[in-house]
Formats: sequence, C-alpha cells, structure tokens
Amino acid sequence: MQAIMLLICKYFLRKDPIMAKQTTISARRSPCPIACALDTLGDKWTLLVVRDLFLGRKRFKDFTASPEKIPTNILSDRLGRLVERGMVQQIPLEESPGRQGYALTEKGMALQKVIKALLQWGLEWEPGTIVGMNNRKS
Repeated sequence: MQAIMLLICKYFLRKDPIMAKQTTISARRSPCPIACALDTLGDKWTLLVVRDLFLGRKRFKDFTASPEKIPTNILSDRLGRLVERGMVQQIPLEESPGRQGYALTEKGMALQKVIKALLQWGLEWEPGTIVGMNNRKS
C-alpha cells in the first residue's frame, strides 16, 4: 500500500502544464492530491465541522453544541475556509429570517465516503468509540 501511495504522489509531483495554468496551484505546497486534500481538511477541526453538516446542523450555535467544544474563533475560521474552497455555502435560514446558516455544496457532499470511512475505521481501531451523535438540531 505504501508503494502505491508513493507512486500516486510522485505522479502528481511531476510538472504538469495544465496544473501550472491553474491560479490556485501557487498556494499549494505540491500538486499531490493527498497533500492538497490535507491542506484543506487536515487539521483536527475541519472534518468535525463537515461531520456536523452531514448530521443536519446549519446554524453557528449548532456547531458549538458539538461534544468536542470547538472554540468559536476556530469555528469561524473553518467555516470561512470551507466556504472559500467551495465545500460549504451560506444559506438563508427559513426559521430565522435575516440570519444565515451553512450547507454542504456538491463538492462538500462528495466527502460523505471519507466521513463514513473514518467512522468505520474509528469504530474498528479506536477502542471505546461509539456512534452516539444523532441528527439533533439545537
């Protein structure tokens, strides 16, 4: 498996004229798809925000009610990054006119397999983990 991952990264590290034309490439440390995904999702909070969006949370206060207790300044930053990268969009909240909430875009919804794979891995390999969060909305 390590050999396959190394080959994948080496393949994408070569100079690619199509990639060179993309403006976002200059902000990346490499064109490796794993490195690029980790640049967006690789901290300890971002995937938890994505998880909460899959659970139906929309409002800022819904995210702060999660058991991990994400600090509000970090939550603001992560939501902003996800919006900036096109994974999340701001939406008007029907139940609170004039207020904005958050929802996954098509690009964000594509992370469903990643979230499910991490859940399954955690249940199998991390003792004491449980699937206890439901589709609660505060």
